[in-house]
Amino acid sequence: MTATALEEPVRKTSPGAAREPRRRPGRLRRIGLPYLLLLPALLLELLVHLVPMVIGIVMSFKELTQFYIRDWGTAPWSGLDNYKVSVDFDAPVGEALLHSFFVTVGFTLLSVALCWLIGTAAAIYMQDTFRGRGFLRALFLVPYALPVYAAVITWVFMFQHDNGLVNHVLHDQLHLTDKPSFWLIGDNSFYALLTVSVWKGWPFAFLIVMAGLQNIPRELYEAAALDGAGMLQQIRRITLPSLRPVNQVLILVLFLWTFNDFNTPYVLFGKSAPAAADLISVHIYQASFVTWNFGTGSAMSVLLLLFLLVVTGVYLLLTSRGRRTADA
Repeated sequence: MTATALEEPVRKTSPGAAREPRRRPGRLRRIGLPYLLLLPALLLELLVHLVPMVIGIVMSFKELTQFYIRDWGTAPWSGLDNYKVSVDFDAPVGEALLHSFFVTVGFTLLSVALCWLIGTAAAIYMQDTFRGRGFLRALFLVPYALPVYAAVITWVFMFQHDNGLVNHVLHDQLHLTDKPSFWLIGDNSFYALLTVSVWKGWPFAFLIVMAGLQNIPRELYEAAALDGAGMLQQIRRITLPSLRPVNQVLILVLFLWTFNDFNTPYVLFGKSAPAAADLISVHIYQASFVTWNFGTGSAMSVLLLLFLLVVTGVYLLLTSRGRRTADA
């Protein structure tokens, strides 16, 4: 065979011929798959949160009482009357709501501060290796792992006036009080509620801070120790600045959870909380399900939602601005 016979014919294409586009059937599939996987979660979020929220907003503009509870859609339209009643602080309803708001703000600030302080201190202490550290870590997480109702009911028995463990320790054993105290009524109810809230919430702060401490290189502490920095200086100069992103999220989550907490005061005091521990979540419940004025209760809920949205937006704005300033 000759060399020309072995040569394959060369196909010539004109320069103006258009190239066939590449078909990528898998590309669309890859782009649409994440949205398809998110669809069940979005539908569930719509059904569980958004739909009831919209219904609650509509209810706040209606004169919805026990007479229209069977068919709340037939309740007469009241406009902004429910909101006017709620923010009229010279009237009994508005005055009680304002008092509950101030009690909730003070309670939330104290609870969040103590949860963060105790959780951070425990997490820093647990960074050192010692015998029994694993047991202590598991023990610290017990309050967070317990069901809320079981834990709070246990505290109810401990706060009993006659045979409660708290009075037994403070009065009978340590003799710190002249007589057994009432913890679930009166002014002491605020401290009882704060104690249960901190006991239940600080393990979450401990868990988050302990996870954040894992990302801090140990070489920083070793170098600081060689330079003569003590433990407090290391915490101030290394630990707290490194934990700033973690603490920003942690404090916001603790604030929202504590401000909206309903289970703890409801199980601790029942349907009617004392004035000293009248948190706004229980107050709205009383305005809705005790006085049977669901329109006013819905208006209070919307006002609470707007307040938390404003606080969250301002907090995120300030923290993001502070982060940019620190990075610069």
